[in-house]
Amino acid sequence: MSASAPITQDVLTIPRKAPEAGRRNLVGLTRPQLREALIEMGTPEKQAKMRTGQIWQWIYQWGVRDFSLMTNLAKGYRAQLEENFTVEIPELVSRQVSEDGTRKYLVRIAGGHEVEVVYIPEEGRGTLCISSQVGCTLTCSFCHTGTQKLVRNLTAGEIVGQVMMARDDLGEWPEPGAPKDETRLLSNIVLMGMGEPLYNFDNVRDAMKIAMDPEGISLSRRRITLSTSGVVPEIAKTAEEIGCLLAVSFHATTDEVRDKLVPINRRWNIAALLDALREYPRLSNSERITFEYVMLKDVNDSDADARRLVKLIQGIPAKINLIPFNEWPGAPYERSDWSRIKAFADIIYKAGYASPIRTPRGEDIMAACGQLKSATERARKSRRQIESEAGLG
Repeated sequence: MSASAPITQDVLTIPRKAPEAGRRNLVGLTRPQLREALIEMGTPEKQAKMRTGQIWQWIYQWGVRDFSLMTNLAKGYRAQLEENFTVEIPELVSRQVSEDGTRKYLVRIAGGHEVEVVYIPEEGRGTLCISSQVGCTLTCSFCHTGTQKLVRNLTAGEIVGQVMMARDDLGEWPEPGAPKDETRLLSNIVLMGMGEPLYNFDNVRDAMKIAMDPEGISLSRRRITLSTSGVVPEIAKTAEEIGCLLAVSFHATTDEVRDKLVPINRRWNIAALLDALREYPRLSNSERITFEYVMLKDVNDSDADARRLVKLIQGIPAKINLIPFNEWPGAPYERSDWSRIKAFADIIYKAGYASPIRTPRGEDIMAACGQLKSATERARKSRRQIESEAGLG
């Protein structure tokens, strides 16, 4: 990284009004949960469905968080909502902008915990990488987030709230009543930030159903990709209850190597994982699965690895994303040489699979794949500790 890279950082110190005791946050409630909350407040059951739809549109289609501005509701009803509820999203603490336009946000959630969120602008699209947990329980040895212990799962509101926060920053909420505009700065979501989404399944599912709702944020399920390290029992549930695209952190072609890189493999090995993946496209009506493969020098990048990979995924509609390793302080690995990555990609391509090499984004602000880590978790493990835990010492 160049020392002169034009990084900008905004530290925001906007005071936030603390929610009053007893007021319930509406962000993250599913439609049935919102309807029940309104009925409990005193909304007549016959009106509850209509009121749910109205409030839903204000919050998720137009980004309005002040009940007094919800002008198609009677003034007395708006006052009643204000007494009982809040519309709160995670607090934006800081924003860093990379020289390539990538934005990394540090956001604070309940309890003072912090997570990172990354927005990646590309031609014709913009992808938001969101987090599902504070820290991570999986300890993948090549991943910076994996060196931070799991603190807790995020709520559905904290997950979808990251999307709302990014839309705030991008100025992308439409004016109430304005014609629908399909041009989007934030067009795609990837659950590839901090945490393992399938260890927080219910909250992730509810948040993504909110994001996909056509009367709100309205993202197609084909514009949402969930990345898992291989929580096999939850893969079929993901197909049936979310139906989004699936990406798998694969990274190795033998159990011996994957046990070290992705320790969850010791519980569900490559064969068990592939059995679950073969069913996913049919259950979710998805076109193909993305296999993520980080390129680690002299670890998993040989021609033999490429040929094994092709053989393993035979029969699965697939794309293989080759990810040049993004280094971080104390990392026990090095990025594969560019010539080695290209040779690996060529073997996969000639076998009939798309094998794009991902261009690293936001490396200068530690926003690239595998580099996210809570700013409040300052302790750095030494290289020796990390190598020992990965079984490399």
